[in-house]
Amino acid sequence: MNSIFIDSDVIIDLLTQRENYAEAAALMTLIAEKKVAAFTTPIVLANVDYIITKYSSKAKSKRAVKSLRKRLSILPMNEKIVDAALESDFSDFEDAMQYYAVEKQGIDFIVTRNKKDYAKGSIRVITAQEYMDMHEADQ
Repeated sequence: MNSIFIDSDVIIDLLTQRENYAEAAALMTLIAEKKVAAFTTPIVLANVDYIITKYSSKAKSKRAVKSLRKRLSILPMNEKIVDAALESDFSDFEDAMQYYAVEKQGIDFIVTRNKKDYAKGSIRVITAQEYMDMHEADQ
């Protein structure tokens, strides 16, 4: 079974029914069916809470984050990850911290809409649609 890291933008696409909603929903279905091991970070959950609260309500955000917490495993973040991010060539500190948390756990793929955010790393970075296409090809 593959392991994937789910970035903020994929979750926000799902919750706000943005442009890539269908792909994000299909991916979450695979996760709910336990056909892929899915991970995220506390940073992603904080980002989701901020955006959903801003554009909807705190109550909706809390329900969404609780639901995500049941489906996604949370990657640990510590001093070593922060230090690696600080020493990295990533232009965005937040992306760097997430990348090194993913790398430390040996996760197979980073799933994001913004692939360029993780271009400095060696972990395979794909969109939700690319993951779905790959999963279907394996079936």
